Amino acid sequence: MASCRGVHRTTTQFSKTLLRSFSTTSKPSHRNNHQHTHEFLEPTAFVGSWWHSDPPKDPKDAERRLALLRRDYAKQVKQRRKQYIQEVELMRLEQQRKDEARREALRLANEEKKRLKAEAAKVRAQERKVALEEFRQTLLKERAEKLENWRMKEKMREENKKENNELLRRKSSLWIDEPDLEVKILEAIVETKAL
Repeated sequence: MASCRGVHRTTTQFSKTLLRSFSTTSKPSHRNNHQHTHEFLEPTAFVGSWWHSDPPKDPKDAERRLALLRRDYAKQVKQRRKQYIQEVELMRLEQQRKDEARREALRLANEEKKRLKAEAAKVRAQERKVALEEFRQTLLKERAEKLENWRMKEKMREENKKENNELLRRKSSLWIDEPDLEVKILEAIVETKAL
């Protein structure tokens, strides 16, 4: 029974490992991808050569060779650091140039937006001015028409009044008999009230 459990456990672990290997090979992560695409430097000739090719017999000679190797290694590291610093500085300058270009593009776009906005505001102001002038001209025309209409009515009223006064004067100048006097007065009153 114990052996069955062990076989089962081993089979389960094997299937998990197999599944894990499939999942990592089918979908490479960034780290795996980096490991596959990384370019390594060429191996240096002096690493390990001081011992394997010509082993030193004297410990002082070995220390001297090791010191030389360390000094050469330190020089190479210093050189690599300089290169790295230069590359980082170039990348920083490139990024700074890109940022400045982006800021300049944004500034130009904002200036263009402001210019277009100002032009649109000018056009709207001009349209408002034209509409206001048209409205003012329409009002002046209507007022002139109303004034002319009022003057004509006043003139007609004055003419009617003159005609009625003239008619009344002519009628009053006629000799009216006493029985007709009351009828004529009533007619005159009715005519003046009708006006």
